Amino acid sequence: MDSRQIIENGDIFLGIELGSTRIKSVLTDENGTVLGIGIHDWENSFIDGIWTYPVDEILFGLSNCYKSLKADIKDKFGITIKQIKYMGISAMMHGYMAFDKDMRLLAPFQTWRNSNTERSARELSESFKFNIPLRWTIAHLYQRILDKEEHVKNIGFVTTLSSYIHYMLTGKKNIGIGDASGIFPIDSTVRDYDKTMLDIFEEKIKDCNFSWKIRDILPKVMVAGECAGILTKSGANLLDKDGDLAEGSILCPPEGDAGTGMVATNSIAKGTGNMSAGTSMFAMLVLEKKLNNYYEEIDMVTTPVGDPVAMSHANNGTGDLNAWVGIFREFANLFGMNITDGELYEKLYTNSLNGSSDCGNLMSFGYFSGEGITKLSEGRPLFLRSPKSKFTLANFMRAHLYSSLTAVKLGLDILTEKENVVIKKMMGHGGFFKTKVVGQRYLSAAIAAPVEVLDNASEGGAWGIALLSLYVKYATQYKDLSEFLEKRIFVHNTGSEIMADENDIEGFKDFTQSYMKALDIERLSVERFDE
Repeated sequence: MDSRQIIENGDIFLGIELGSTRIKSVLTDENGTVLGIGIHDWENSFIDGIWTYPVDEILFGLSNCYKSLKADIKDKFGITIKQIKYMGISAMMHGYMAFDKDMRLLAPFQTWRNSNTERSARELSESFKFNIPLRWTIAHLYQRILDKEEHVKNIGFVTTLSSYIHYMLTGKKNIGIGDASGIFPIDSTVRDYDKTMLDIFEEKIKDCNFSWKIRDILPKVMVAGECAGILTKSGANLLDKDGDLAEGSILCPPEGDAGTGMVATNSIAKGTGNMSAGTSMFAMLVLEKKLNNYYEEIDMVTTPVGDPVAMSHANNGTGDLNAWVGIFREFANLFGMNITDGELYEKLYTNSLNGSSDCGNLMSFGYFSGEGITKLSEGRPLFLRSPKSKFTLANFMRAHLYSSLTAVKLGLDILTEKENVVIKKMMGHGGFFKTKVVGQRYLSAAIAAPVEVLDNASEGGAWGIALLSLYVKYATQYKDLSEFLEKRIFVHNTGSEIMADENDIEGFKDFTQSYMKALDIERLSVERFDE
């Protein structure tokens, strides 16, 4: 059966991921082959000191992304999508969406970028003896309680973005275990929220006399392969404003972008790792065993099937780098140069390879927001050089590319140096790796291990959640998700692997040492910039 017939019969699988700067949809066949792609670009807003996306922008972006996918399929195959057998929703993890019992939003959606939860995260980490990062949903909820915000007493449901969209499509308050692990700590032995920690939390808030219990307001945890809901008529109309899409699609558990990144890079098995590199950066290693201690810089999350994962997460990635590329774009336009974004990034990234391995004593801090790993509650993008620095374009770009990776590297160094975790190989995906060789080589230099990028890595998490929807259909035919990916999806997939040379590895070490020394200047800029 050719692709046109497959689409006409509805034997197709849809994944939609709401990322920080882009909503992307991917349609595949039953082998995971991409049939069409939809895109909607957006940006978060900084309103009253909060990084947020208004609900109307979320829902418009969702439907507009689907509209883009429909147009792509129509253009390629001359077909209007009428039916989709399986689908799934993914989104940026963490943050805070609080609703009353009638699903009315009680407070502005706070995204993962908000770091206004220092007290709550610290208190919960001490009580749980488990690291609760600033961006986790439970940290946001407890901070709202500590701040005595009026809306808290009326809460009926607290969740993440992926779970909210899933509810809008199915009417079910469910969540995939990977995304759930960024809401509240997970007990991997039972594949659910940690019961002991739930009890501790209840004890901490008992004097508040809320009408709700924490167990009752969190979404139900589900694992990959389970049916998490059915697309309703209202859900279909929300996705497809033209009314062409039929109800009845089976949805997989909604997942976070960490879990879909693992799937898209075939990094589910124990001992594997992957790095998602874009506006934010995170590297994940699927552990053979639990860590001996807990660290503020390391998040403990799970795979979509519930296995423990150590994550080094940085709120800031390529945002400042992209802003600088925008300056070069303005320069090109000023001289009437017709250069595409792809050409611009490729030239600038590739030219950085001509720079010094230590970036010529240039330094960049691309902090648009606070950064937990380096203990900064706010961000101020900052570029530094001395009169003796080698200020060339190649070194300038290389410094920004290095800086995009350094906070994550500091977290990974804890795992390798204090827990003796061995990084055998890291899979890379995201915009950072679109230009061949460059991103791979620099990440390899940062972690002193080989880095592989698959040919389809640019499809990212939207493809990953499409594969998780596909897994719902085939879960009973394979031993586990890892075997499904290995034998059905990645059996013929090709990619490239790069190992940095010793000069690059030593250069990145030197850059990291300079980065650590210069952090005091960044802290000073946060304190004094607005004076």
